[in-house]
Amino acid sequence: MPENKFKGTGVALVTPFDAAKRIDEVALEKLINHVIDQGVNYLVALGTTAETPTLSAEEKLHVLNSVIEVNKGRVPVVCGIGGNNTSEVIATLQSYPLDQVDAILSVSPYYSKPTQAGIIAHYKEVNKYSPKPIILYNVPGRTGSNMTASTTIQLANECEQIIAIKEASGNMVQCMELVKNRPSGFAILSGDDNLAMAQIACGFDGVISVAANCFTKMFCEMIEASLQYDFARAQSLHYRLLEGIDLLFVEGNPAGAKCVLSEMGILQNELRLPVVPVSSATQLQIKDFLKTLSNFKN
Repeated sequence: MPENKFKGTGVALVTPFDAAKRIDEVALEKLINHVIDQGVNYLVALGTTAETPTLSAEEKLHVLNSVIEVNKGRVPVVCGIGGNNTSEVIATLQSYPLDQVDAILSVSPYYSKPTQAGIIAHYKEVNKYSPKPIILYNVPGRTGSNMTASTTIQLANECEQIIAIKEASGNMVQCMELVKNRPSGFAILSGDDNLAMAQIACGFDGVISVAANCFTKMFCEMIEASLQYDFARAQSLHYRLLEGIDLLFVEGNPAGAKCVLSEMGILQNELRLPVVPVSSATQLQIKDFLKTLSNFKN
């Protein structure tokens, strides 16, 4: 199994837009520098949080190339390439400029609701053709089907390129089964910011986070404290952030994250349909929460 770079805090980057709904290059650069300066361990481009379903093929490539250019090799880069059409996923893997990408984040096939046998067959084909290590992504709330722990462990054991999973089932028993049965070197990463501390206590290796866009320094410190088994500090930071994390998702992702980032002056509060900005009531709650963070600077 290839060396695993993916521990600690990965950030699922949002895609900033301007008032005309075009990609905002200046804001993207500002966001990338912000999260790196504040302590994230790696960047994830073109995930769900990036509003990838609303980006054209050309825009996706542009975002990926921009992330690579701004990063300048400071931290590893993961690129989201997944879908429910196996042959299309493989074609994308073979056509993308992945030389400076360290791994692929590939979501379990959505909408089609494949059986576990179908999920295994899908990933085995992707494994066969992927030029880069693969991080599986299990997110039943979005895909409509759960990738079981036994499926994940089988793929981890049988597919050389599969090195990790972003696990967002929210099922703590399933999470513990993953930790108990994983092969050596296989990383298990949280996909639920509000569960990350508890999951690390169970044996997870880190998180791919939405909150790390917004509360970057404190969130990274919480994850690092958890990995060091300093749970007194980790709990203090977790409970300080918990309300804010919940507010990021109360009206959908990345609407909450973009509201916070706009309050921080990093980007404009612009999204593409069908995602819309949070309501004025939620925005007020977010503003009130940000006032509670002593390190928040407007």
